[in-house]
Amino acid sequence: MFSIVDQVFETIVNYAILLSELAGVSVLVVTIIKSFIGWIRRKDNIRLYLAQGIALALEFKLGGEVLRTVIVREWNELIILGAIILLRGALTFLIHWEIKKEKEN
Repeated sequence: MFSIVDQVFETIVNYAILLSELAGVSVLVVTIIKSFIGWIRRKDNIRLYLAQGIALALEFKLGGEVLRTVIVREWNELIILGAIILLRGALTFLIHWEIKKEKEN
């Protein structure tokens, strides 16, 4: 009984991870395309729009990594996952800092 519940739970978490990762990639692709079009048309605040899109995409990807910690079974995987979460968190922080600086200008 426990193994069946474990398999169902793991399947649900894997689909949630997949959806979160897909959302992150989709946001990033749409942001890049819109930013490129805006750059060609020489619109203002393209850097700000691009940074906000990258930050949102990173947050979706970070959510997927946090969900992945639920199904990790070995310490090595947890250490690697922790490093990924720290790097993505640091990138998100730096991008938000850049957004703040860009809005001040």
